[in-house]
Order: sequence, then C-alpha cells, then structure tokens
Amino acid sequence: MKFSTRAIHVGYDNAGHNRSVMPPLYQTSVFAYDHVGEAMPYVYARSGNPTRSALEDCLASLEEARYGLAFSSGMAAIDAVLRACLKPGDEVVALADLYGGAYRLLTQVMEPAGIKVRFVDLSNPHQLESAITPATRLLWLESPTNPLLGLVDITALSAIAHRHSVKVAVDNTFATPYLQRPLALGADIVVHSATKYLGGHSDVLLGLVAVSDDKLYQDIRFVQNAAGAVPGPQDCFLTLRGIKTLALRMDRHCDNAERVADFLSRHAAVAKVFYPGLPAHPDHELAKRQMKRYGGIISIKLRDDSREAANRFAQRLQLFALAESLGGVESLVNHSYTMSHGSMPAQRKAELGIVEGGLRLSIGIEDIEDILADLEQALRE
Repeated sequence: MKFSTRAIHVGYDNAGHNRSVMPPLYQTSVFAYDHVGEAMPYVYARSGNPTRSALEDCLASLEEARYGLAFSSGMAAIDAVLRACLKPGDEVVALADLYGGAYRLLTQVMEPAGIKVRFVDLSNPHQLESAITPATRLLWLESPTNPLLGLVDITALSAIAHRHSVKVAVDNTFATPYLQRPLALGADIVVHSATKYLGGHSDVLLGLVAVSDDKLYQDIRFVQNAAGAVPGPQDCFLTLRGIKTLALRMDRHCDNAERVADFLSRHAAVAKVFYPGLPAHPDHELAKRQMKRYGGIISIKLRDDSREAANRFAQRLQLFALAESLGGVESLVNHSYTMSHGSMPAQRKAELGIVEGGLRLSIGIEDIEDILADLEQALRE
C-alpha cells in the first residue's frame, strides 16, 4: 500500500470492533481476566490499550519500522529513548543546533544523572569521528533542525556511528514520515512530537517512537511501561484522526511554505530566510536527496535585529497566532529566543545564531493569498 492508504487503514481492523469504521475509544483503566494466570493482550491501561496500539502500529507502518511506541508528549518520548539507551558513565553526541527542550533535558536532567553530553556541529559528517569516544552510546539528531532549519546527512552520520557501535536517533518532527524516513536512511530510532504535524490540529499532546530492532524496542517499551508516561485513549484517537489527512495537509503546508519563503527572501525588511527549499540554502542539495519536499517551517531574521522589531511584527500579524507550537492547520509565529529556546543560555543561543530579531513561522493551510497579505502588512514600515 502507498503512504496515504496506510495512513488511513494500517493499525486497525474493524472486524473485532463491531465493524466500527473508526477505532473505538477504549476509555478504561483495566481489562478483566477470565481466570487467574491468564495471558492477556491488555490488562492495565499503562501497559497497553487497543486505541493506543492502533496508533503505534500505524506510526510503525508510516516510518517503515517494525514497532511503534506512544508517549504522553514528545519530551516524554525523548526521555524514554535516552533512559533506554544510556546509563551513568555513557556519552551521547548531540547535534549542536538542537531544540531548546531537548537541550534542557540533556543538560539539566541527563548530565546531573551521570550522562556526558557532547554538542557538535555535524554539518560536516566527518566532525562526528573526533567526537565519538569509547563511552559514546548514542547519536542524537534533528533534521531539519529547530529553529534554524539546518539539515544533517543522516545516511553518512549513521554509517560513521554504526562503525563505532553507536545507535542513532533522529527527531523527525519537522519532516514527518511523509517527507522523510530516517530508518530507511540508516538511523535506528525515530522520535516525533505528534503534538505537531501528526496530530495536526493543535488539540493533542503526544509523542511517538519508531524502531525496528527487537532489543531497542524491548528496552524502550520497558521504560514506557515502568515510568508510565503514556497517552490516554482520547489523545491516541485524535492523533490517529490527524494522521489520516497527513499527506494532504503536508502537501498544502509545503505548497504554502515554498511561496512564503520566496516572498520573504525578496522582502526588504527581512535580512535572512532559513528554508531548505530555497536554492540559496546551504543544505538545499542535501534536502533534495533526503526529503520528499521541504516542509512547512520557515525561520527569518529581521533586518531590524531587535526583540522590539520581532514583537512589533508578531503583534501586527492577523492570521498568525504568537504561540509555542507548530504543525497545526493554522499559521503560528514563534519567537525562538524567548519561547522554544527560552531555557537555553544566552551565550549558547548567540553561538548558534538564535537572535532576538529571529522568528519561526509555522505556515498553515489557509489560502496562500491571505497568508502573503498578512505577512506583507505586518512587515510594512
């Protein structure tokens, strides 16, 4: 089956559910045994729920993985992967240009627990060779990165990591499995904040992990069950519903973002546009090889590189809400310096190029002419 068909049908067979076309919501915390010692597929909702299983199986199919695992948030998913793969004394090499929440988790939770973290510029894959030590167990990647839309060569980095017996995890939230499948490119683990594009309607908080390796699955599954950061059935249902239209929405997000990136790249009030679909983007050729299309996220640096200018632009926007998240059907604007990367030290943000006059735009699926008109009036002097 092709992607769009799998997004609608895989993970659910209505024969066992009174022929219900949509997966039912199993709103229960426990499942009854027939007798003591019986082997049951579901016993307690922390360990498993049929609505959750449908979502996990669907995600596995879309990422071309054997297994899917659902969590209560994207950060809970990242945390479970780190805990499953690392123990005190181990090291993780992480991409330097990293989501602020992941940076906070690594530096303020994992490092105090005895995990050494190395942040490395991996735009050149050969930089990884010198960063790996005998204690390195995991390589943590994002591609495209948040918020500066850089790409890394997943295939090349995975090959280097595997030569050193290092597992590779990729946060695929920005690209989604519709635009990029990291496991097929060589990675071992894929992580999503399904709160974003997979859910797609800004009404759910959920994280997902996809793997094919049996031991990795069992290790992450153990943390999922033992720690219990699992989603409820309503959130699983909403995410399943969102995934059914993922291909349609992503094509519209990409159509609109490509138009917006072109418009902003020619606007006098914008100093720089970060979007891998632009030929001037340093990773444009890699994006053409690694991704189906270029995604719906654009970051910009205003020519007036001040927080006041960024705030003025955000306040003038009519369609774009100023909000932390991304990937919904509606357009959003994020001030990365104070919002998504607010917990990152100022010096670190300066090193990465995350500036006060920078903004991240999540381009929605509204009519493109309305989006462009809104941006034009907000940028007007």
